[in-house]
Amino acid sequence: MTGARSVARRRAAGIACRAGAITGVSSGEAEARMTVTEERRLDFVLPPEAEAHEPPEARGLARDGVRLLVSEGATGRVSHHRFTELPVLLRAGDLLVVNTSATMPAAVPVAGETLTVHFSTELESGRWLVELRRGTEPFGGGAPGLRYELLGGGSVTLRGPFSGRRLWESDVDTRGRGVPAYLAAFGAPIRYSYVRARWPLSYYTVFGTTPGSAEMPSASRPFTDRLVTALVSAGVQFAPILLHTGVASPEAHERPYPERFAVPAASARLVNAARAEGRRVIAIGTTAVRAVESAASPEGVVSAASGWTDLIVTPCRGVRVVDGLLTGFHEPRASHLDMLAAIAGPDLLDRTYAAAADAGYLWHEFGDVNLILP
Repeated sequence: MTGARSVARRRAAGIACRAGAITGVSSGEAEARMTVTEERRLDFVLPPEAEAHEPPEARGLARDGVRLLVSEGATGRVSHHRFTELPVLLRAGDLLVVNTSATMPAAVPVAGETLTVHFSTELESGRWLVELRRGTEPFGGGAPGLRYELLGGGSVTLRGPFSGRRLWESDVDTRGRGVPAYLAAFGAPIRYSYVRARWPLSYYTVFGTTPGSAEMPSASRPFTDRLVTALVSAGVQFAPILLHTGVASPEAHERPYPERFAVPAASARLVNAARAEGRRVIAIGTTAVRAVESAASPEGVVSAASGWTDLIVTPCRGVRVVDGLLTGFHEPRASHLDMLAAIAGPDLLDRTYAAAADAGYLWHEFGDVNLILP
């Protein structure tokens, strides 16, 4: 059944796929290594008035008062709600996969300059991937060997480009503090040009317990303690996973690079039990999709796993475990739209984004959210 569902989703996405020249692997492994020969990524114009410039609390709303657009694959229906309606929109037995990564204050000013260093990901070597920004725009003037003195006496020395000239492998000197403690003392949350003011206390989620993400797993932001209690009372279950997200590329829309993740054995059992009993598995955010799909076999069996994932979910690859997704609204041609098309199919995704634009939904981490159901 799992294979049939995966094939059906690839067909629904309308993407031409072919298996690469792979020998000595199973059919399931070959399926996982298919390559996209035709890409159809959603493109549109996002007007400034559709951008959320501040948290909903600054717009007179509660954290869970944002709008919720629901897209149903079985019927093709798109409907408008508030996030507080989530407990009645889900079913008893639904399993929500939630990311427990907490956001670091990962932006540190360069002393005496208008540059900022964004700390992205700690590598196994102990070096860090960092991004340079001037104001809220990318800075392309980095070069190997350049050293930047940071606020608080720390420093970053660029060693080599990792992603074009956007991300750099770097040596970090924090004067013995350790990077997390140094960021806690001198860093601020990363923000982009559409967020005009600083909101240092707004970049957290109710599920975040383990600091490590450069940017907030924002699909979880509307959840509150009270709403989680209401969901549990309605019979909805939760499976925690961990994925530390790195610095995004809102200008270039690069595909995600390898990130640290962990799927605990208890969560793997919850997912497998839900699937065996025909209950829905709904990921809260694209990070949760990436983590749980990274721990799944070609047959859709999830095992405990941890380490680094370089999985890219596309319509060609499909999904093996996830039935639905709660996510924010993504920028035109953003790489995450490939994942959404893999889950919803491009036709429903097109209708969803058209409905969101027509009804004045808000984009970005402080904006409204979209629930994609099977």
